[in-house]
Amino acid sequence: MKTELSAVEAKYEAQKIAFGPMYFQSVIALRDLGILQFINSNRKGVSIGTIIEELPVSEYAVNLLLEAAEILGVVEIEEGVIKISKIGFFLLKDEMTRVNMNFMNDVCYLGAKSMTESFVKGKPEGLKVLGDWPTIYEGLSILPEPAKTSWFDFDHYYSDNAFPNALKIVFKKNPKMLFDIGGNTGKWSFACCRHDSQVAIKILDLPVQLNVAKANAAEKGLLERIDFHPIDLLDTEQKIPQGADVIWMSQFLDCFSEEQIVQILENACQAASEDTTLFILEPFFDNQNYPAAHYSLVATSLYFTIMANGNSKMYRIGVMKELVCRAGFDVVEIYPLIGDSYHTILECRKRA
Repeated sequence: MKTELSAVEAKYEAQKIAFGPMYFQSVIALRDLGILQFINSNRKGVSIGTIIEELPVSEYAVNLLLEAAEILGVVEIEEGVIKISKIGFFLLKDEMTRVNMNFMNDVCYLGAKSMTESFVKGKPEGLKVLGDWPTIYEGLSILPEPAKTSWFDFDHYYSDNAFPNALKIVFKKNPKMLFDIGGNTGKWSFACCRHDSQVAIKILDLPVQLNVAKANAAEKGLLERIDFHPIDLLDTEQKIPQGADVIWMSQFLDCFSEEQIVQILENACQAASEDTTLFILEPFFDNQNYPAAHYSLVATSLYFTIMANGNSKMYRIGVMKELVCRAGFDVVEIYPLIGDSYHTILECRKRA
């Protein structure tokens, strides 16, 4: 976008914001009714009449949705021939776009109207559309569908791509005991077990999440190698145990406010020895190569406001480094944008 807009251009951009929710839902309908897929399958173009004949969708619906799609640049219409555009192709086929759209539609959309109230109260007031929990984390394992599937698809998409390169970094000194803080469903712990047949794992998380991780571990035959430690890290009386060669936090600290992050890292610091390495994996929004990633991560902060806990966000890398230092660690190495992911790893050691 140009830095200097005319009044007419600025007014148009303002209308994009004003009607944004309507246009978003029009694309969801275009996709879910099969119209976008049908257009894509006819690369030479297709007429409105053919769409109406071939799909169980009314002429009224097809006309309105295509009018919206043309405005958005999702389709191109010339002399009655409709073709999918590059934007439409990415909406239909790109994994990042699919995951983000489903997350916004299934998890965040209905709760978004409570954003102002969430900021005022410092609580995720939009969460009530999904369930009665103080934060979304207590309800993850019992979220209603399709929100549950879309939440985990979103979470795993933004972490799993980092695992192959992260494993090489974390296991470069052959740790024997790894603590997976906020282990969620256990995917990172299972990847560690596949990577190193000797490593022992302890997953630390809320009891409701440990139940899911334990069931998944049992299914994979890994119960002998993985221990499960229930803990609420917002309770200052509950301490992380000692004995870890590696303490791992993957997309975990962005679930907390700055003061809570310092509290959690201080807890990790008391558990760490001089030989313990703390690894923090985060998608810092100011450390991205592409504007689409930056845009998506800033929007994700607003999800934390309305749906997750009301006080956390995606962070700048400089802010996280400062919080790490406040808690008694030094950042000894930075691995930026590892592999094909959006993540940076901070390697930290307890300050002597």
